[in-house]
Amino acid sequence: MVGLGFRREFAEEMISGTLISPDFIEFAPENWMNIGGYWKKMLHRVVEKYPVLCHGLSLSLGSPEEPDSTFLRYVKSFLEEYKVRIYSEHLSYSKCDNAHLYDLLPMPFRMDAARHMAARIRKVQDYLQRPLAMEIISYYTPVAPEMSEADFINEVVQRSGCQLLLDVNNIYVNAFNHQYDAKAFIAQLPLDRVAYIHMAGHEQVAPDMILDTHGHPIADPVYALFEWTIQQIAPVPVLLERDFNIPQMQDLQAELTRLKAICHQQWKHHELVA
Repeated sequence: MVGLGFRREFAEEMISGTLISPDFIEFAPENWMNIGGYWKKMLHRVVEKYPVLCHGLSLSLGSPEEPDSTFLRYVKSFLEEYKVRIYSEHLSYSKCDNAHLYDLLPMPFRMDAARHMAARIRKVQDYLQRPLAMEIISYYTPVAPEMSEADFINEVVQRSGCQLLLDVNNIYVNAFNHQYDAKAFIAQLPLDRVAYIHMAGHEQVAPDMILDTHGHPIADPVYALFEWTIQQIAPVPVLLERDFNIPQMQDLQAELTRLKAICHQQWKHHELVA
């Protein structure tokens, strides 16, 4: 299955299905909880048409404070109401002392941070009664590392029992910016825990710097890394993210079609077995 992030800018087109037809949709629950009126009706229409995954932005599980219990109560109710199949979040933090930083900041690659993150994930999973799929974020400077990023991720997954959201573009961006081998990094991850994959675009802003933008088409090297990556894992949902610089629907559909073709080619043996 290859899906698309649901956005208000092209909600009608996704519901009609004439110009673009993903296999599923994904959206941030924070952007849709407690709404009413026109957009509440629109959300019901799209959920009736497509399976739903949710990708959260506000749990900030790396923060020093406990997860917000009121927010978690809303999330749990929302996930149940809309029959959300997978709920994902980020291996990061985005607030401190209830000050929202409006960015996903990297965790220090340290054992104490891994234990902290894993404990928070376990607490949320126990409350929601479902596993979280945690995304490996793009970052632009490491913070006081004492272990490798791959070892940090493995430690969090092992201690928490969470799943992984593998954003192939994030890994490509990190590998380029921090000068490591993307394939070697992916090979060190617990790939049996991958719940689904994100694909997105980026922008090169300097000879040695790429920014993860979600506002550009997927680059050919990221397609190549994606094709290699999915050979290492069993079939999972794949999502195309496009958050701004929204192109014509035909262009988005072309990216969905290309992703589907790669998935079919690399996973056709699995389809035959199934």
